[in-house]
Amino acid sequence: MGSLLSLVIMVVSLGSLICAIIVVIQLFKEKGPLHGILGIICGLYTFIWGWLNAARLNIRNIMMIWTALVVVLIVLQVLAGVLGAGRAAFPQ
Repeated sequence: MGSLLSLVIMVVSLGSLICAIIVVIQLFKEKGPLHGILGIICGLYTFIWGWLNAARLNIRNIMMIWTALVVVLIVLQVLAGVLGAGRAAFPQ
């Protein structure tokens, strides 16, 4: 179960990274290299900037997918933590 959960987390993380790269490319085009580098360093800046400019840049679908992936990733990470804590508390 743990390895399957890890695999799902990796796939969801990869999808999230792809969405982030697409938005960072738009950020470089719109705001220049300084904001683009800031977007690479701070993913939260890229995420917020993407939502603020989603309609104008026609990336609303990308942002909705990215948001859904982030929410799913948070749920999966919590689930993995709970399962890991359960295994540590009740070793077999």
